[in-house]
Amino acid sequence: MTMENGMTYGPTLPISEEIHAMKYRTEGERFTEAMTRVADALADSKHHFNEFREVLYNMRFLPAGRVQAAMGAPRTTTPYNCFVSGTIEDSMGDIMAKAGEAAQTMRLGGGIGYDFSTLRPRGARINSLDSSSSGPLSFMKVFDAVCGTVSSAGHRRGAQMGVLRVDHPDIEAYITCKNNSTDYTNFNLSVAVTDEFMDAVKLDLDFDLVFDGRVHKTIRARPLWDKIMRSTWDWAEPGILFIDRMNQKNNLHYCETIAATNPCGEQPLPPYGACLLGSFNLVQYVEKDLLGYAFDHDKFQHDIVTVVRAMDNVVDRATYPLPRQEKEAKDKRRMGLGVTGVANALEIMGYPYGSEEAKRVFEIIMRTLRDTAYRASASLAAEKGPFPLYDEALLDSEFAQTLPGDIRDLIRAHGLRNSHLLSIAPTGTISLSADNVSSGIEPVFSHFYDRTITTFDGSKVERVEDYAYKNFGVKGRTADELSPEEHVDMLVIASKYVDSACSKTCNIGSDVTWEQFKEVYMRAYEGGASGCTTFRAAGKRFGVLNAAASEEDVPTPEQPVDDFVSESEGAACYFDPATGLRTCE
Repeated sequence: MTMENGMTYGPTLPISEEIHAMKYRTEGERFTEAMTRVADALADSKHHFNEFREVLYNMRFLPAGRVQAAMGAPRTTTPYNCFVSGTIEDSMGDIMAKAGEAAQTMRLGGGIGYDFSTLRPRGARINSLDSSSSGPLSFMKVFDAVCGTVSSAGHRRGAQMGVLRVDHPDIEAYITCKNNSTDYTNFNLSVAVTDEFMDAVKLDLDFDLVFDGRVHKTIRARPLWDKIMRSTWDWAEPGILFIDRMNQKNNLHYCETIAATNPCGEQPLPPYGACLLGSFNLVQYVEKDLLGYAFDHDKFQHDIVTVVRAMDNVVDRATYPLPRQEKEAKDKRRMGLGVTGVANALEIMGYPYGSEEAKRVFEIIMRTLRDTAYRASASLAAEKGPFPLYDEALLDSEFAQTLPGDIRDLIRAHGLRNSHLLSIAPTGTISLSADNVSSGIEPVFSHFYDRTITTFDGSKVERVEDYAYKNFGVKGRTADELSPEEHVDMLVIASKYVDSACSKTCNIGSDVTWEQFKEVYMRAYEGGASGCTTFRAAGKRFGVLNAAASEEDVPTPEQPVDDFVSESEGAACYFDPATGLRTCE
């Protein structure tokens, strides 16, 4: 918390101040000094600087942690959270080269995803060596070891996403490779599921496992689907990526193919793809009126325009780990603006999370974000020029076809400054640093939890309360009080209005049956989501996480929140069982 000109700015909770100072500020830097630094680094003019700084001061927009830590700072880090590896060619030389590029990316603070489907299956013939391949799972261990070794910028552990297509011959072994607490701990894993496979599941058909045009095995689709579901039921992995939908929806369908995502799945990216993140803090747009509380759409729209201009400038003023990542970023100028504090904002206004009224209001907010961001980007294109690879074929994407007619006309006239503008990230750390607002589009996990702090005078317990509970006395619906359908419905609404993807964990209660659980994924697919992730507290993964949490002190300023889970349970996105926070930051 910082006092300036008689006003108070920044985090007020002790834990929020500690986290923000530790992760996003240089030594001795106050909150307002850090936000002035970021605004100065990204401003187009004095007027823009003042507007953007005011937004940052009041925490109405929370740039991703990498942006806050990197822009204008003396240390060399990248403001980009999200990368995807270049295509991994099926050769030892290229596999090792990509591992080296991954190390450089993580060293500067970027998370990275990989498509391992390009590697021949286990047992396949290698003619040049007169031997057989060990398969993609063995080579994944190389990347896992690299991630575990590299200490990335800001002392965070590296973040990785591994992806394998559902039709790869090694898919059955891949599905269960993390069904323990020891293997591939520096990876999140997802299966790239095709429409063809989903059709085969629904019709109970045979399905071919193929590599390089040759059928290696034919199986029944439903048992394979059940195997994926059983692993997620017990171990919360692998996640599901609806890969064909990602490509059909993609604004750049005419010049790139998506095969993988960033570590938490909200950014489908091409080889060497990079994307910036940031979230609008919706609780800061809730204003008191004569009838209670209402959402200030005018202020929201004004801020979106200011933020799009600022975040567009990151592309040109950033440090990049690799030259090919820089070229990819500048050719397409992607960003991923999203929202956080959704549950808190809705509940403060009197709309229980997951209710029909909450869904209606949330949809209006998301539509406002989409339309205002696209208008702002088209206007920037008129002023500064469209992104270099812009083509009017962009308007043929499934997403662009959902835009209102006047925005499509504006794009035809001027192009777009940014190929993509929207995604929903898991905002665990930045949400905690903003006085513990509800994370992303997730419901409240708990209304409070107790944190043990070790001081020179001994240990003390500090209560950390949910933002809406502490400031408004609102006890929002918690994650375990929601039905699976209510979780998925919020995911589907968000997915409809973003041009990339959404990261959301659908919490599954112990009373949910096996058939109901499988229906969560079908509901997400049929509803238009680009992917789906679930977490069962009754599953085996929770036991590992809970044991890790109980064996360690609650985080202190020397121990970052997103490193709370023990080193033996690394993974690429961190889930804290005490707080419910999931983050890749």
